Amino acid sequence: MPENDAEPEFTSDPESWEYSLYIPNDLRAVTVSRRTPRLILTMHGLIGLVDVAELLASELVSNAVRHTKGPAALRVRWSAGVLRIGAWDADPRPPEPPQELGQLIESEDGGRGLGIVRACSDLWGWQPLSRFGNRGKFVWCELAAGVSACA
Repeated sequence: MPENDAEPEFTSDPESWEYSLYIPNDLRAVTVSRRTPRLILTMHGLIGLVDVAELLASELVSNAVRHTKGPAALRVRWSAGVLRIGAWDADPRPPEPPQELGQLIESEDGGRGLGIVRACSDLWGWQPLSRFGNRGKFVWCELAAGVSACA
């Protein structure tokens, strides 16, 4: 997965770790990406974050697969008591702005993904990526070790 030069370097903290899963542009990848954080977080003893992390990972990957034509990747990283979940895709266009929570409930159409990410994470954002000739974007969210708004 391409990295952004502006993103801070991964620290050598022995408690930090990172996993990346490269996925094809296939809707079945959403299910794989949903289950992946459960296994990772369970193995690292972070069971309290599993349910929300699953939801956030599936929303991020769903957007990457549904709204782009190329491959994508899921990244799950733990550092300094913060879980960062992100999805990379090859489309450099910004994601659609997330809906407010009230609009999510009333909406019968799609487009709820980033609204759910915004509502259930402590922080979220996106950044364009361009490195080594690769283009695209990375949409991410963070969860602190405490309780999430969606828990």
